Amino acid sequence: MKILPTIHAPSDLKKIPNEQLPELCREIREEILAVTSKNGGHLAPNLGVVELTVALHKVFSMPRDKIVWDVGHQSYVHKLLTGRQEQFPTLRQYGGLCGFPKRSESEYDCFGTGHSSTSISAALGIACARDLAGDDYNVIAVIGDGALTGGEAMEGLNNAGDLHKKLIVVLNDNEMSISKNVGALSSYLTELRTDPTYSRVKTEVEGFLKSLPSIGSSVARAVGRLKDSFKYFFVPGMLFEDFGFKYLGPVDGHDLDALMETFEKAKQLNEPVFIHVLTIKGKGYKPAEERPNAFHGTGPFDIPTGKKFSNPKAPATYTKVFSDALVELGEKNRKVVAITAAMPEGTGLDVFGKYYPDRFFDVGIAEQHAVTMGAGLAANGYHPLVALYSTFAQRAFDQLLHDVAMQNLPFTLCLDRAGLVGDDGSTHHGAYDLSFLRLMPNMVVMAPGDENELRHMLKTSLEYEGPSMLRYPRGSGLGVPLDPEIHTLPIGKSQRLREGSQIDLWAVGTMVDTACKVAEILEKQGLSVGVVNARFIKPLDRDALEQASHQVELLVTLEENSLAGGFGEGVLDLLNRLHRLRECRVLNLGIPDLYVPHGKRERLLQDLKLDPEGAAGTILAAWKEEL
Repeated sequence: MKILPTIHAPSDLKKIPNEQLPELCREIREEILAVTSKNGGHLAPNLGVVELTVALHKVFSMPRDKIVWDVGHQSYVHKLLTGRQEQFPTLRQYGGLCGFPKRSESEYDCFGTGHSSTSISAALGIACARDLAGDDYNVIAVIGDGALTGGEAMEGLNNAGDLHKKLIVVLNDNEMSISKNVGALSSYLTELRTDPTYSRVKTEVEGFLKSLPSIGSSVARAVGRLKDSFKYFFVPGMLFEDFGFKYLGPVDGHDLDALMETFEKAKQLNEPVFIHVLTIKGKGYKPAEERPNAFHGTGPFDIPTGKKFSNPKAPATYTKVFSDALVELGEKNRKVVAITAAMPEGTGLDVFGKYYPDRFFDVGIAEQHAVTMGAGLAANGYHPLVALYSTFAQRAFDQLLHDVAMQNLPFTLCLDRAGLVGDDGSTHHGAYDLSFLRLMPNMVVMAPGDENELRHMLKTSLEYEGPSMLRYPRGSGLGVPLDPEIHTLPIGKSQRLREGSQIDLWAVGTMVDTACKVAEILEKQGLSVGVVNARFIKPLDRDALEQASHQVELLVTLEENSLAGGFGEGVLDLLNRLHRLRECRVLNLGIPDLYVPHGKRERLLQDLKLDPEGAAGTILAAWKEEL
């Protein structure tokens, strides 16, 4: 009889004998493999924390005790143990379980996450709330070694050690974030992970002290200092104890007995505790163990072989086209330097790094640092290109505004995964970049209508002597032919694709193709509809917009971005300043003032009426209203 189906809450797990826990872990891995092979998802991170999660729920008492999962992409095991087994096959599906912790989904999800390095700060806030209320439950933050490189994690550690609250930080150390970890902190953890001398001597000293008969307090203090001296001698800096934490570890993250023993010990300590747990990303599934970065976040795949299902006839992805173009342009311009924040493969910069290793920098999960480091390069004769996912670029808002745009530096920001990203949901949709970058003085903002135009915009940006941004979506391009030569585009100039006398559709990025399809639908209704690829969100094509406002009765903007502060608002503002809104109505289509849930991108666009049929229906209704 299987064990996993008998667990409907953590209280059921506590009834399982310890000797049966390894079998439970095996069943959990099977279930995660079965579901992610069909739905896609974050496979390797979850396989690596099976024993860790089981031990946490076995020792602590949720939901009274609180676990904050950093990023949350490793919370599938947690979901299976907290009453969500029946729903688990719906993971990351429209209307189903979210792939990240979500407070509205379960009382066991005490804090919603999706971005990196927030867990320690959130857990400290929960601990402070506990103490203010006079309560006594445990608060645990589970953070990966990649997320620990993020600045907020260090800020949280610093403050937690200073406040000296009862708080447990569990470091899930697998030497990976998405790609291989980089940086001095990673090297420090490697020393802790690989040096057996410290662990052996520490154990021997502790054993010796426990064997001594009762001794005077002064001798005990001296022995305590001796014990501390071993720590400082054998572990460089004792970083975490210097932060004010009691350091426990390293602990084998796949040894259930060792984990539970360590967690029980941490429960008894009325101080900040840092538990260093060593895990193997992808544990228990050979393809994921061998290629953890490939199975960090994966699409559907064949379990026996690990081969991912894909359409061989699908056009090249925007990321691939960007990557190839950057390599070509980088060869011609030796002043181009590429920077990313722990996403070399995801952004396509890994290829540039192979060709030009001295001009490529992976700074770890540190978007703020990536941008300001780039600003330093720009201030000294180079042209930095910083490639990030749109949703993670939000962390670098101030650096873009203050360090880059204010100084009007030559700087290119490339935002991958812009717009709706689908199954990862609200924490990962790139729905705000046009809004927060459009407001920055000196910033040029552009979005290609297809993958060929992306290449030309990249060249335009790298030749521009100021700050600029281009954003492009996740997944395959439209399959358009690529021009033999990459050329520059005139900044602030749109491209008219179709003439019309009644309605004009002004679209940016992914919505350009949608606008062309909308025009065909509306023309079947007897309307004359024009289409413009705006190309530039800032600066807008003032002359073309003013001319269009004289020629048509309804001007429609389409964008895969928040309507608040986006492209459409920019058009409205411009036409208002030109006193054209009395003669020409404007309709803005985009993402309304809400957080879009997870689901297939096509379904989400339908819900938002940003698919061709939905957009055409909205425009037709507005046109009839006008009549």
